[in-house]
Amino acid sequence: MASQNFEPIHFPDFKDNNKINAKNPLLGSLCLFFVFFTTFLFLYFIYACARRRHHAASTALPEAGLDPASISSLPVSSFAMKPSHGGAECAICLSIFQEGERVKVLPLCRHGFHSDCVDEWLRTRSSCPLCRGCVHRVDSLEAGMWVVPLP
Repeated sequence: MASQNFEPIHFPDFKDNNKINAKNPLLGSLCLFFVFFTTFLFLYFIYACARRRHHAASTALPEAGLDPASISSLPVSSFAMKPSHGGAECAICLSIFQEGERVKVLPLCRHGFHSDCVDEWLRTRSSCPLCRGCVHRVDSLEAGMWVVPLP
């Protein structure tokens, strides 16, 4: 077997602080600058996100409902049970239509709802509760024609 010469590992002597002290103020300053800069960027990011969210909420157009004259001009009929209807229900209140109940049918999509339910819905929104199709009338009430505006 060959003899192996092991050299001892020499660790730096930390008792001699002359070299470390010469670099320490600069290194400490850089670390402190990095911490402040990172904190500033984080706080600015939070500020920008909050401002964007506030701006988006303030510029969003509220969905306007229909006027009472338009709502009352919608056709109302009495519900008659047909075998094809099965258990037809109002999509707003989720109750099954009973024989003879007043049902309001929207002209474009032909979806039917309880008259009171859809009247309350249309006071605040101008879309069908089921398919979200537009229920706007572009022309006058006398013409009786309902159209969907183009986007």
